[in-house]
Amino acid sequence: MDVVSINDLADAQLAQARAADSGRGATTVHGRSGARLRQTLIALDAGRILGEHQSPGDASLICLRGKVQIRTSDDAIDLNAGEMVAIPAQRHDVLAIEPSVMILTVALH
Repeated sequence: MDVVSINDLADAQLAQARAADSGRGATTVHGRSGARLRQTLIALDAGRILGEHQSPGDASLICLRGKVQIRTSDDAIDLNAGEMVAIPAQRHDVLAIEPSVMILTVALH
């Protein structure tokens, strides 16, 4: 078994997000090709948006650092560090209110 330092990955991806034109950094933590469960660490710089998309399966989002807002066409919810939410089935986007790091977990069908 390999142990992964989430804090080290978070630091690295947040640095990447701050340096990137897109304001994003991401790396797959678990679930390489063929896996039914995928976990991705995502960093967004303040004010950046992970564009509107549909989840490919049941999913949850854990905010590790910062504060994000998950927005659908008819709702929005703020997620602070240490909080988790089930991702809505409808199209949504994610806005980083502060520099933020999240773990997205998706169960692929």
